[in-house]
This record gives sequence, C-alpha cells and structure tokens, in this order.
Amino acid sequence: QAAAVSVVALLLALLGWQVFKKDQTPDVGRAAPNFTLPHLGSDRELDLASLRGKAVVLNFWASWCGPCKDEAPMLESAWNRYKDKGVVVLGMNTDSKLEDAQFVVKTFGLNYPQIKATGIPEKFGVHGFPSLIVIDQNGVVRTFHSGYSKDLRESIGKKIDAPFPIVQTRRCREQLGN
Repeated sequence: QAAAVSVVALLLALLGWQVFKKDQTPDVGRAAPNFTLPHLGSDRELDLASLRGKAVVLNFWASWCGPCKDEAPMLESAWNRYKDKGVVVLGMNTDSKLEDAQFVVKTFGLNYPQIKATGIPEKFGVHGFPSLIVIDQNGVVRTFHSGYSKDLRESIGKKIDAPFPIVQTRRCREQLGN
C-alpha cells in the first residue's frame, strides 16, 4: 500500500510539474535564439545571425527517426525550389554519432546544409522529431511545427510566401550573384 501511495504521489508531482513548468515552445512572433554551430562533419561554423536578410527553415532531425527520413526528400525539394529566392534550409542534426547522420545525408542525397545541433533543440523548445521552425528575414520565429507532414514542401512554401514576402536585399542579391 505504501508503494501505491508513493507511485500516486510521484504521478501527481509529475503532473504538477507539467502544468506549472514554463512552456519552452519558441514564441512565434519573437526573435529566434542565436547560435553558432559547426556544419556536420566539418570545422566550418554557421552563425544564425549571419543569415539575416534571408528566411531560414530549421528542420530538427535524428537518424533513428523514421518520419525525419520520410521528410528528407521533401526538404531537399524545398531547398532546391527556394535557395535562389533568399531562403536557407538547415538540417539540424541531433545524433551523437556523426556516422549515423552522414549515412542518412548520403543515402538521401541531401545537399542542403546540415548542422550539428548539440544543445540547440532545447533553446527552440523542440521536444520531438521532426520539428520545423521558419524564421523570417529579420530573425523572427514565424512558425513552429512538431511532427511529420506529408505535405511539408507545400506547407513550407505557404509559410514562406504568405506570412512574409521574400524580399531580396542588396546583400542577398550580391551573395546570389544577381
């Protein structure tokens, strides 16, 4: 009986913690937390702030996540469709073993930048995979989506085209060679 009471007390404590803890989901409409992280399998680093002037799609994934692998071709398609329009798609890999992540990248022929996202999912309130975050040209979070979507490419297009127009700044045009 004491064990049962202890279990119930523990469950109530966990419920209370879930109810009263601060929601960690990124605030849509607020500035995205900045980060500087290495590209997957490289010493080269990417600083999120350096992408100001471009829309950024962050896709948090792991090699063991089946739905993440299902989304990979759609993200590659979105990258190819929007990369010349001032949009950057970043794969935010969370694997502890580099080889696991590289296997997925190679298997699916992913060409969009892949970042080693150690410690970053928590900053964005990511608790499950896949998770997708769209950040506008000013560094403001516009969309947070957790879970698989079979219409991901179209959904990204709507999120990018509708909530904020893609405006190529002079800096973007120079980087794109336009």
